[in-house]
Amino acid sequence: MMKKILPALLLFLGGSSMTQAQVLPSFEIGLKGALNYSKLKNNTYFDSDSKAGYQAGLYSRIGVLGFHVQPEIYITGKNVKINKDNVDDLKFTSVDIPVLLGKRFGLGPIGARIQTGPVFSFITNDNGDKLTNALKFSEYKKSSTSWAFGAGVDVSSLRVDLRYELGLNDMAKGSSEAQKINMWSIGLGYRLFKI
Repeated sequence: MMKKILPALLLFLGGSSMTQAQVLPSFEIGLKGALNYSKLKNNTYFDSDSKAGYQAGLYSRIGVLGFHVQPEIYITGKNVKINKDNVDDLKFTSVDIPVLLGKRFGLGPIGARIQTGPVFSFITNDNGDKLTNALKFSEYKKSSTSWAFGAGVDVSSLRVDLRYELGLNDMAKGSSEAQKINMWSIGLGYRLFKI
């Protein structure tokens, strides 16, 4: 019986990286930037094409047992090309706050992740006033919610993420035509510290 117990005890006391990675809680914080492509979805009245935008901000990650919660905050520029006569392209700037639940696969400095969760957006400015007459709505709401689905890779302190955000609520006030922003993004992050 001792022959079975002793190796297991040595593995546990030896501080196996596998045991630590699966059991011990961790916290990290870092910088994040991303390139995004947004599309304003409307069912019938107009169509839009994706245009490039940006994201820049901070992320944190609290993990235990291979799972993690990842709150983030960043400034986002969302640009949309409207396919309708005499209508300018639309630009939103917002503060976005995703709260993602994820699972990490792998040990040590290299691993892969899957994540999902809500994204709360607070618009700081937009050029929607140029579009109200053409698109027949009064104004854009100052907040919106979307749901993010993503995957990522960790290599030492670097973080790479591919993410899709599905707009959940209608952004236009006083319009019979629902308008929702959907967005793809590819991001690069750098861990500043971990405890």
